[in-house]
Amino acid sequence: MDEMSPDISRASTGEPTVDYGYRDSISTVEPYGVDAIPDSERHGRPVSQFFIWFAAGMNFPIMVLGFLAISFGLSLTASVTAIIAGSFVGAVVMGVLSRMGGRLGVAQQIQARGPLGFFGNFVPVAYVNIFAGIGWAAVTIILGAEALHTIASVIPFWLAGLALVLIQLLVAVYGYNMIHYLERILAVVLFFGFLMITIVSVSRGWQGSFATNPKASFWVGGVGGWITFSGYFLSFLIAWWPFASDYSRYLPDEDHVNRAAGFWTFAGNFISLSWLGVAGALLGSSAASGETPIQALERLTGPFSVPALLVVLISSFSQNFLNVYGGAISVQTLRIPVSRRTAVIIICAAAYAISLWADAGFEAKFKNFLFLGAYLIAPFGAILLLDYVLGHRHDRERIAELYDSRRILEWGFVAWVVGAAASSPFWNLSFYVGPVAKAHPEWGDLSYFVGFLVGALAFVATHRLPPLWHRAGAPTKGNVVRAPRTTADTTLN
Repeated sequence: MDEMSPDISRASTGEPTVDYGYRDSISTVEPYGVDAIPDSERHGRPVSQFFIWFAAGMNFPIMVLGFLAISFGLSLTASVTAIIAGSFVGAVVMGVLSRMGGRLGVAQQIQARGPLGFFGNFVPVAYVNIFAGIGWAAVTIILGAEALHTIASVIPFWLAGLALVLIQLLVAVYGYNMIHYLERILAVVLFFGFLMITIVSVSRGWQGSFATNPKASFWVGGVGGWITFSGYFLSFLIAWWPFASDYSRYLPDEDHVNRAAGFWTFAGNFISLSWLGVAGALLGSSAASGETPIQALERLTGPFSVPALLVVLISSFSQNFLNVYGGAISVQTLRIPVSRRTAVIIICAAAYAISLWADAGFEAKFKNFLFLGAYLIAPFGAILLLDYVLGHRHDRERIAELYDSRRILEWGFVAWVVGAAASSPFWNLSFYVGPVAKAHPEWGDLSYFVGFLVGALAFVATHRLPPLWHRAGAPTKGNVVRAPRTTADTTLN
């Protein structure tokens, strides 16, 4: 492939953008980073969003969340309704955010520059996207490496994790088209794999319906337990909110395509989370005390434990392709002068290091990470949605604002801080319990609801105010940092 095509198209910003002829090529390394995608590069079908999000959701951490139902003393009916409710709310927001990607042709974290400002976006992106991407990648590496080590005990955990990371690194370097191609395959493989796990484990371990248990270790009352447990599944999808548009931004900007992309995104997330969450709840009621999730799965699947563990191993790829790719885009959003390839290496190295540290006491660290991320992402998501509607961010003529570094800080950043701060008294973590959460445990964990609502109200109250902090001067060009492009950056021989 030539270093760059001589053809020039126009991106959504109206600015001339080099057409690299990427199209739907799987064997070509994606040449775009945080650029607005040119109209000539728009391709794909909206149903692709179902495959990518269904495959990402068919992941063992979802079952880990389901295991925790009995810890709150919930009945089977309460557990199932909580799982469905949390999955539904989170998936609806995911669907809307996915539509935004097809409309604007811009990654979600770049869209956040609209309401937060060019540099105001740095703080949420630094935590919300980079930290979340690295953290979730580490969580999935841990489970995948544990599964591989259980299958072949001669392979130490550190080596199993390293092997997984290297494969994920390669795929993330190739980028968007390769990820979509592999996720289509993984969606089918994981459907049959988790179907086998569900049937075998439930048939072997099912002990009948379980009732409310006020003596459960984390019992806080029926309502509070339901809210908190439902929030586990909502939190899982909240963690994906900052990445939703990243995998739809190449779709053609047509109304019917955007609507369909939103629906398929919702369906992929809702079906996968509801299914595996309920399966996990059933497994949790049958697990022995003190078992890790991998040990419980191995015992309950019995003679099918090896293929079951292989499914868990394979599922680590479907989620981490997205974690690593999205995290790399976030690194570039911070204007760190590295290529997307280098950013992928940074994300993978950090995730691997964390997986080695977090392996001990995995479940407690997993829950802390899940909740803390949700607390800070919830107001971020509310502001993105409202800016798209109330701030008319859906107008493609305004996309150029997202690349204007003179817009240092906008009122959306203040709204995000206010929303996050308002939720902090409700936080419920192992290392910090807010005063409201401590005084009223029977209310359940309301942190993300409070953060979302207060952040939304703060944005509504301030979005019509004059710009918070704009730098004077002529518009600058080249606001998107690009590493020098070479043939090696676009094609792997």
